[in-house]
Amino acid sequence: MHSTQENKVEQLLAIEDLSVEFVSGDNVQRAVNNISFTVNKGETLALVGESGSGKSVTAHSILRLLPYPLARHPSGQIIYQGKDLLSAAPEYLRSIRGDRIAMIFQEPMSSLNPLHSIEKQINEILILHKGMNAKQASARTLELLTLVEIKNPAQRMSSYPHELSGGQRQRVMIAMALANEPELLIADEPTTALDVTVQQTILKLLKDLQQRLGMAILLISHDLNLVRRVAHRVCVMRNGEIVEQAPCEQIFTDPQHPYTQELLGAEPSGQPVPHSPSQTLLETQDLRVWFPIKKGVLQRTVDYVKAVDGISFSLQQGQTLGVVGESGSGKSTLGLAILRLIHSQGGIFYAGQGIDQLSQKQVRPLRRDIQVVFQDPFGSLSPRMSVSDIIGEGLGIHKMGNAEEQEQAIIAALHEVGLDPETRHRYPHEFSGGQRQRIAIARALVLKPKLIVLDEPTSALDRTVQRQVVELLRVLQQKYNLTYVFISHDLAVVKALSHQLLVMRQGRVVEQGAAANIFAAPQQEYTQQLLAAAFINSPAQL
Repeated sequence: MHSTQENKVEQLLAIEDLSVEFVSGDNVQRAVNNISFTVNKGETLALVGESGSGKSVTAHSILRLLPYPLARHPSGQIIYQGKDLLSAAPEYLRSIRGDRIAMIFQEPMSSLNPLHSIEKQINEILILHKGMNAKQASARTLELLTLVEIKNPAQRMSSYPHELSGGQRQRVMIAMALANEPELLIADEPTTALDVTVQQTILKLLKDLQQRLGMAILLISHDLNLVRRVAHRVCVMRNGEIVEQAPCEQIFTDPQHPYTQELLGAEPSGQPVPHSPSQTLLETQDLRVWFPIKKGVLQRTVDYVKAVDGISFSLQQGQTLGVVGESGSGKSTLGLAILRLIHSQGGIFYAGQGIDQLSQKQVRPLRRDIQVVFQDPFGSLSPRMSVSDIIGEGLGIHKMGNAEEQEQAIIAALHEVGLDPETRHRYPHEFSGGQRQRIAIARALVLKPKLIVLDEPTSALDRTVQRQVVELLRVLQQKYNLTYVFISHDLAVVKALSHQLLVMRQGRVVEQGAAANIFAAPQQEYTQQLLAAAFINSPAQL
């Protein structure tokens, strides 16, 4: 998989003793501390580490994209073509940015201009750097969109970013980065928000383009599964320092530093909580959520988007149902229908009671028993409320206890999720992503529910934090006999928690049954593809 490098390795970029500090008044925070590494022509070097390790700050330093003068470099050089980019003139930097060195950012939606078509955004780069006229630029843009394998590229040129899927937007970002055939492509978490199968195709695309164009790639990632598939060498970062650097296979087969070993051991693992047969708590029969497509002056319904199309399952108390599939498969819509937060057809039964026909007023008392934890803890926690107010809100709504009893329940819930109750008067922005997700779990837990719907609760977290959250969910399930509907595209996490598995694609069930059986021997080709793309066991051939 990793071809041996030629004896004569040509160095393209050298980072020597680089440090980065951020200054705010008298407060100086060092984000990167005296790091050195090289990137060779035609190779892929991966910078790996968890959030806050300094990976992206290092990458942004190369093109001087940090918020200067708030950022500064107390030491170091970044040598490219014999010049130090940290002291280079602004004109020189402008000439190489997007031309000789290009960058793909983590979140394509915030990197693309929502007001301009795809054609206009790529044309602009070609006109600026290559001096093309509008006609030449459009022809080259069409070539680039074809190169990154966007379907119907001629039609897509007139599309705006919001009209594309996440995978398509990421392909457009790659097309923009490759417009001038750069020598070095900096890819900052290029597949973080994408499904595993889309990740596979994007990685294969980058690898093919690298070989065709002979460019080097500096890959920034916290996803070791991805790194193992594409990198030649790896630098492991922690707290602004490089703790280990070595050829890729050596890092995975013989890691030297304890932190590298910890990262590699952080893949969520273990078995779901032991479960004895018990009564059915949740059941759906032929559940459907269809959104009408309306056209014309009279807005007549011409068709439907079948987001959830005839799904039936039965879940016993104390079990976890894992719901997996790619973006747009209908996973989250299924969760919202179970929670009665969107209109659906078909039967939904909770503890034997049909709840699909109940009014919102009739459903309200059940909300205490059926709770939800959302994907993005920062978006789902009000920034204006303290942690105590957030967790206690449900207690007040359901009139559970007096003020003193509610305070005790909040303290107990924080204990349960491993947070210091003394922090309950602080606000969400003062906590890390993992801590915020624990607060969201405490908010659900404080009402002593029987069923919790977890919608991608670990997707925004680092692997080591994911592992802690999975362990926490297991402990709580065992202690309180909780029932989970666990929605995720991360199969490693699902495998560690689920008794039952439901594989969805385009609103329908592709495969369902005992999770252990499906993970051991998936019957459907789509399930096999999902599993093949998801696990770290081997450096799978791309």
